[in-house]
Order: sequence, then C-alpha cells, then structure tokens
Amino acid sequence: MMSEQIRKEPLASHTLKPGEREEIGRKIRGAMPALLKAIDDNADYFGTRFPDAACKNGVYPIIDNVEWTTSFWTGQLWLAYEWTGLERYRTLAEQHIHSFGQRIINRDHTNHHDLGFLYSLSCVAGERLTGNREAGYIALLAAEALMERYNEKAGIIQAWGELNNPEQQGRMIIDCNMNLPLLYEASAASGDPRYAEAAKQHIERARRHIVREDGSTFHTWYMDVETGEPRFGNTHQGFSDDSCWARGQAWGVYGFLLNYLHTGDERLLALSQTLANYYLNRLPEDLICYWDLALTDPASERDSSAAAIVACALLELVKHLPVTHPDRESYETIALRMIGNMIDGYINREHTPGQGLLKHSVYYFKGGIGVDECCSWGDYFLMEAMVRATQNWQSYW
Repeated sequence: MMSEQIRKEPLASHTLKPGEREEIGRKIRGAMPALLKAIDDNADYFGTRFPDAACKNGVYPIIDNVEWTTSFWTGQLWLAYEWTGLERYRTLAEQHIHSFGQRIINRDHTNHHDLGFLYSLSCVAGERLTGNREAGYIALLAAEALMERYNEKAGIIQAWGELNNPEQQGRMIIDCNMNLPLLYEASAASGDPRYAEAAKQHIERARRHIVREDGSTFHTWYMDVETGEPRFGNTHQGFSDDSCWARGQAWGVYGFLLNYLHTGDERLLALSQTLANYYLNRLPEDLICYWDLALTDPASERDSSAAAIVACALLELVKHLPVTHPDRESYETIALRMIGNMIDGYINREHTPGQGLLKHSVYYFKGGIGVDECCSWGDYFLMEAMVRATQNWQSYW
C-alpha cells in the first residue's frame, strides 16, 4: 500500500473567537502553579526512582528505571526547569541522566525500540538545555543500541522482543516514529550518517504500509525479514485490527511531522496533516478522543493522553505551513481548545503525592492496564502542550 493512494479528508473550518487565545493563555498560566506544585510533591514522593507507566487506583507505583516510560517524568522536570528557572528541577533531572547512563551501559531493560523516548526526553533534552556533554554521549550509546534492532533487509527497526523471535521479527509499530529523532541526533552529533539512514528507511516503510488508504493507521505492521516484502498489519492495543487506535494515530500525527523536521521530506509533512484530519474528524464535542477512533458511544473511555500528544503535534505543525494554508488556522484553534478543555475537565486539581497530572487516560484497554487513570506520557505531553502554547519552545525531539 503506497501513501500516494491515501485520501485526505476535508476538515471543517475552526476560528478562534475574539479574546479566546488570550483566555486560553490565562488558563494555562493559572493552572501551571498547581501542576508545578504537583511535580514538587512527586519529586519528594519518587525520590531518585521513577513512576510506573500508569497509575493504579489513582497513584503511580514507584519503580526503578526499567520501564519504556520513565523519561516522561524526567521530561516533566526539564519543562518545569524551563518554565521556572529553578535549579531543583535541573538537579533531579541530571541525577536521572546518570541513571539513564547506567541503564544503557548495563543494557537494563533496553531490548525494545523505545530507546528514543527514553533518551530524547532525558539526555538529548539535558544536553540541549545545559550543554551537558555526558548526556550527549549517553544518548549516542542509546542510539547505537537502537541500531542493533535495525533489520536491513526489512528496512525497519524491530519494535519488541528478541531479534531472533519469529513472532516479533519484522514488526514495526507506529510509536516508533517518535523514537527516530534519537537516530537523527546521533548522526548530527557523530557525523556518522548510518543512524539517520536507518531512520529514513524505517519511516519510509511506515509511510508506505502503516497508513491505510483512508488516512487511518495500523498499530503494528509486519515486514518479511527474508525478502523485505510487506506482510500485514494488525493491532495490539486498539479495538480491532481494522479500527484506529487513538494514541497510535496521535503518534503518527506527531511522529511523521518530527521525521519531516529532520529530513525535509515534504511527503511526511503532508502525511501528518492527513492523519491529523482523520483524527480531528472523529472527536466528541469536548475534543478529547475516545481511546479508539472507531468508538462513538459517549460512555466509552476517553484517552486524554492522545489528545495531549495531538495538541503538541498541531502546535508544531502550524509552524511549518504557509499562513494561507486552508487548515492552518483550524489546526491552531483546535489545539488551543484541546488544551483549554484539558485544563477545564481533565487535569488533577486535587493532587496528592504520587498521583498524575492528567486524568482520564488509557494505557491498554483490553489488558485492563491504566484504564481511566493518569499515564506518565499524558502528564508529560500536557506540560509540553502548555509550554508550546505560551512560549517559543525549543523542542527536545
């Protein structure tokens, strides 16, 4: 399936009302002190350890640095440091960098493609914000580990599992779009083009195969590791193999865009818009999606974390579209309204230590994990969206 055949749905026009931008800005600035207080409380609660991927009964279990999600907590610390300039956030984030260094040196729970999430938001962010050269070196080690998962014949980075596991060989998932910036960063830092080349090969396979003709996406896609031919797509976390998992679509909107920023490939910029329109055309009234875009029952669980990811993506997207682009104003309007609605109805206003920031997320519905809970990436992308909406923010990606 080639993305040249993909249909881009039209998007209804949305325009901010007079004063609405300023009102949402006031909401963001009004909510941020409580979120920073929550981060302070959580810093005391977690100590030098980390929150689990999702809350259980409203509270994050405390874990060692072993999950694919631990850097979303570090990313919140870096955003808090940027917002306030307070050294306590930087100090704890730099302690995390040491932890991430130990993790990659010891290859401790690093046997997956999410090294991009882990090391972009911890070490790449740390180097960009503070000039920490050790952080940059650790990020390069992580990129080298990620390259071990690249299958040259299939042209993809294997998502999960042992490289010789026949059930996992040749499997890419849409989340990996977000992991590829680590490889571009490694090529820029080292002068070695092979990292970026692997990323370009992977995103080309994702462009061709993981997006359906209607602009929706598969969660996962399999390539034949012997012939390099495409095989089939299915889901792991979505409602069904032919539905569209909301967070997967969100990773697609943001991830194809980020790869455009690193490659200049205009097809990826266009594809990000196609995926965005499909997503935006399937939202309930408050613009916070159900956990799968095939769902329409108002009683279905929302996934606010997907909304936070898309809000970030749209605010980045408008920076790369001409002022005359027919959807540009709509993208910005919807993104700002999403953020306003998350502040109104989804942030945790009665935070106690160990709780998250953004309520009503879904991690893995069918597995019963993190359903209607806070998830660590939701907390991070809520903060990123709020910072993006009010500042000229320099990306960690």
